[in-house]
Amino acid sequence: MFLLFEEAGKFMAGRILSEAEASTQVELDSGKRVKVKAANVLLKFDKPSPAVLLEEAKTLSETIDLNLAWEFAPETEFGFTDLAHDYFSTSASTTERVAALITLFEAPHYFRRAGKGRFRKASTEIVAQALAAIEKKKWVQDQIENWAAELSQKVCPAPIREQLYKILFRPDKNAPEYKAVVEASRTTQTAPLDLLQQAGAIESAYDFHWQRFLFDNFPKGTGFPALSAPPIMDTLPLSPAQAYSIDDSQTTEIDDALSLQGLGSGTVIVGIHIAAPGLAVLPDSPIDQLGRNRLSTVYMPGYKITMLPDDVVKNYTLAEGHDCPAVSLYVTFDETSLNILSSETKLEKVHIAANLRHDQLDNLVTAQWLEDPEFVHAEAQADLPMARSSLAFFWRLAQHLKAGREVVRGKPETFNRPDYTFRLERENNAIPPVGNERVSIGTRQRGAPLDLIVAESMILANSTWGQWMASLGVPAIYRSQASLAPGVKVRMGTKALPHAGIGVPSYAWSTSPLRRYTDLVNQWQIIACARHGATAALAAPFKPKDAQLFAIISGFDAAYSAYNSYQSGMERFWTLQYLSQQNISELTATLFKEATGGQWLVRADTLPLVLTVLGAQGMERGAKVLVKLGHIDAISLDVHGTVLERLDSQQNVELAEEIEDDDSADGPIAIAVDVNESPLDSAA
Repeated sequence: MFLLFEEAGKFMAGRILSEAEASTQVELDSGKRVKVKAANVLLKFDKPSPAVLLEEAKTLSETIDLNLAWEFAPETEFGFTDLAHDYFSTSASTTERVAALITLFEAPHYFRRAGKGRFRKASTEIVAQALAAIEKKKWVQDQIENWAAELSQKVCPAPIREQLYKILFRPDKNAPEYKAVVEASRTTQTAPLDLLQQAGAIESAYDFHWQRFLFDNFPKGTGFPALSAPPIMDTLPLSPAQAYSIDDSQTTEIDDALSLQGLGSGTVIVGIHIAAPGLAVLPDSPIDQLGRNRLSTVYMPGYKITMLPDDVVKNYTLAEGHDCPAVSLYVTFDETSLNILSSETKLEKVHIAANLRHDQLDNLVTAQWLEDPEFVHAEAQADLPMARSSLAFFWRLAQHLKAGREVVRGKPETFNRPDYTFRLERENNAIPPVGNERVSIGTRQRGAPLDLIVAESMILANSTWGQWMASLGVPAIYRSQASLAPGVKVRMGTKALPHAGIGVPSYAWSTSPLRRYTDLVNQWQIIACARHGATAALAAPFKPKDAQLFAIISGFDAAYSAYNSYQSGMERFWTLQYLSQQNISELTATLFKEATGGQWLVRADTLPLVLTVLGAQGMERGAKVLVKLGHIDAISLDVHGTVLERLDSQQNVELAEEIEDDDSADGPIAIAVDVNESPLDSAA
């Protein structure tokens, strides 16, 4: 005698060894003996053998017409034997009864289970819905197979093209588009990104990077809603100072300007004037919500995405020839010793005499020209709006402030490498580049006079205001660094802690409120301090331990890192474009870090490019080498090289240690980006 039973959703059969009231001992064909509870017993039979029964019943069940079986099934609860009698005959065989059981069990859209071997037929509506779902699933599977076949033939279906960046970087793994790419990738043994590129889904390398960045950071686009800038209602006094901004020619958000009074009197007053959107744009206003959503202007060669709309920026930017509202820090110095005598913050209007452009003046305003009154440039100097004597004082002051910070840092700041500038030949900078523009790369040495004058002035303002707010008990957003030890990073917080990298007791970004949201937040706090003095802590928009401040810090950290990563990636893209456009196949470089697999990282001597090279075995850090470049991959932003020869004979060369500080200059930092990172890589 044999027994058919259900165990964990599977039908099994075996020979009965012994029976009791509550259970039966059964021996399976494998020889394994199991104890079957009485409630799990479905059928006892003499023949055929268990293995034959299950095989024949499975085959027979596949011939049963489900629609016909559903029609024959009783309206009330029934057993599988009942259906076998109705469908086959009143003398249905054991095989037919088990075939009916398998059919009922495997068709839940037609029959609902009501117990062991017991069922109820589903309603007409449920069956119709289930059949429609099955048909849709079949259609979707056919669609997946068709799309996968097209991809394998290097043709990209339109639905996959439309979902490209979602498929690659934030996929819905149940979506048919995603499944089609995975299937095609497996079939062709091709990486998903390469597969889609071969199928023409990626129009250009530049567009790939641009669209991925928008997908991750601006899914709703980069446009602004129609908003008008609120006017500044304060009645502001006009400062007697004449201020000058110093920026790059492409800068439209002019946040800061400098003034100088009392030169030659023994006591001089340096004015650091910051654009004052915080006097009109209030927390939680529509424009504030725009700024808080973007958190910073995004920079890239040839284009930028501003934090605030251009029409709003124009209302508060420090444009030359205008009396502009400003939050001004006046620092009084002894003209000889350059010791700070006092400082004062004012809310006022200041006349912007000129917007100077350092890229147009760096060749004129040199250290020699500033330090030697007898030195005369061949080109005319009458066109320089700011007096040479004023620039010379600012240069002397900048060097003094830098030296003072270096004492605190415990080591000098080194500017061994230049900053690189990118210029694209294009007619309209108001729209994104397309990626095939001609690019030129220039250099600008960090620590050049105009660069250092602006940097030291902003450091002075950010440090002074940071300490002032802390002294009044007003919280702000600070940047701090515990030490210069390796691995100790710059952090953001609400406490006025020292910044070892800069060498100041506290540092609160406050000088770019049109470009960084943290600076706008700090400006609101500074305005409260200027208006209310000792009671500013009660009047400031953000109170101590304000949860909003911590949320802003968290959001800004993430956004700023993403924006800077993209900037770094695009600078690398245009550097690789420059190599191709200039037909550069070899370049000189310096070894700076040994990598794995016998490779070295090298830094190009005249371009902003780091790459891995082979063939540097036996050389040391700091060695100068000639590198032959390999294939350039504009999608992965990758290029490798091979060392052709060593260009110096110096032994045991060591590069001077260089601390790259993101706060020592007024501008975004560069962070590497992995453009190949994709969830599809592991799925495929």
